[in-house]
Amino acid sequence: MNKIVPIDIQSGSNSMDAYDIERVREDFPILKQQIYGKSLVFLDSGASAQKPQVVIDAVHECYETYYSNVHRGAHFLSQKCTDVYEQVRGQIATFMNAQSENNVIFTSSVTESINLVAQTWGRKFLKKGDQIIVSEVEHHANIVPWQLLQDQIGFDIKVAKIDDQGEFLLDTFKALLSPKTKLVAITDCSNVLGTMLPVKEITRLAHEVGAKVLVDGTQGIVHNGVDVQDLDCDFYGFTGHKIYGPTGIGILYGKMDVLKSMPPYQGGGDMIDKVSFSGTTFQEPPYRFEAGTPPIAQVIGLGAAIKYVSDLGMENISAHEQGLLAYANELLSAIEGVQIIGQAKDKAAIISFLIEGTHPFDVAAVLDRQGVATRVGHHCAEPLMDRLGIVGTVRASFGLYNNKDDVDRLVAAIGRAKELLI
Repeated sequence: MNKIVPIDIQSGSNSMDAYDIERVREDFPILKQQIYGKSLVFLDSGASAQKPQVVIDAVHECYETYYSNVHRGAHFLSQKCTDVYEQVRGQIATFMNAQSENNVIFTSSVTESINLVAQTWGRKFLKKGDQIIVSEVEHHANIVPWQLLQDQIGFDIKVAKIDDQGEFLLDTFKALLSPKTKLVAITDCSNVLGTMLPVKEITRLAHEVGAKVLVDGTQGIVHNGVDVQDLDCDFYGFTGHKIYGPTGIGILYGKMDVLKSMPPYQGGGDMIDKVSFSGTTFQEPPYRFEAGTPPIAQVIGLGAAIKYVSDLGMENISAHEQGLLAYANELLSAIEGVQIIGQAKDKAAIISFLIEGTHPFDVAAVLDRQGVATRVGHHCAEPLMDRLGIVGTVRASFGLYNNKDDVDRLVAAIGRAKELLI
């Protein structure tokens, strides 16, 4: 088994020189391969990040040496697996600075986390005539669940705006708030533009009118981490596979008083207190919301991923990525015909771009043949594409394992695309 060796970084230092990127890259076996005879440049971490060896090892070790179903088993393997599984819950609570491990619910993804809130809290507390607020930069996962519930209940959905640079317009958001506002469901980072939204101020303003706040932290937690107590949101969700963990595992954080007010999401094993044909009582949160056999190995793999990024240090990861973002912005801005979509001042390491006179799908195909993996299309954000007046973008999303050579390769591949397509 490979062991995580924390990088020796002086306390308080955010220097990229202190971040040993080559040591980090050695932890990701997939980066050693070639694509079409060229070394892989992976710039699609915003869709799903690659996995360090320690995550692969953790999942493998679980299945090979101590796998069993968790909770209630009287035998050794079940007890050991349960211990490791529940330790991860506490580990994630610490990572998010949650009040307790009982604030942490395991789901299959942030999509399920949002749907859970919609179908439990939303069904119970929203009524016709109420309002919820989302933003123009939301992923479909934070739009469609509310539209489905809207069809059933009849509340109104208001949309907070951005400007042409991708900046969130806080004043227009304030104007949407009213006593009718019951929920603000908003991302902390656009998966298309990289814009970091002022979610702490958004939360404060929402709470002033008595509204709850759900934050889709899918992108933000990867690049900057989160402190849910400082943020003071009522719900916060994220997805494991974007923070270097396995697929099939997500997290929903909720304030305990809010969670206790919510009915179960699904019925089945493990979420019950007592079942009889005359009625059923349910466990306290978080178990009330975790019906059936959970994603055991995925949870354990996520624990390894959280330890990995914690050992590197989120401040160091963020500083490294911001250095790459600045470098990439400088180089791409100098290329004639390249338009960077989204130029917010506070931005994560995500660059969406177009090349004048080309279609983004053609550009991405050429980049792929140069060994450069990017994302192309509307990125599950069609309302944002409509707002910007475009059909889609090519998106380069950077992770903790990318380096300046990757940016140089992207620039060279863009040059090749221009030669072939224009």
